[in-house]
Amino acid sequence: MNGRQQALDPKVSPDQDERSAEARNIRRLQLMIGMVMSVISQDPNLTVEEASELAAGAKRAALAMFPDKELAFDLLYKPRLQRLMRERFHLQ
Repeated sequence: MNGRQQALDPKVSPDQDERSAEARNIRRLQLMIGMVMSVISQDPNLTVEEASELAAGAKRAALAMFPDKELAFDLLYKPRLQRLMRERFHLQ
C-alpha cells in the first residue's frame, strides 16, 4: 500500500502513517550513507576536500530528514565516515 492509499484508507491511523514515513526516511538515509561511503572508498580521483564535503552534505541531508537528531547522526554515522576517510586518505 502506497502513501496515497494509506491516506485514503480509514483503517490506517495517523500514527501508522507517521511510522511508515519515518521508516521510508530511515531507508533513504541508509541508502544515501551507503552511496556516500561507496563514492569515498571507490572514486580514485576524489580529493580529501571533496570527500569531506560529501560527508558534510550527507549530515546536512540527514538533519533535514531528521531535525534535532544530530547526536544520533554523530553516534551512528560520523564514526563510520571518519574511519573511512582515515583509511582512504591515510589520515591520523
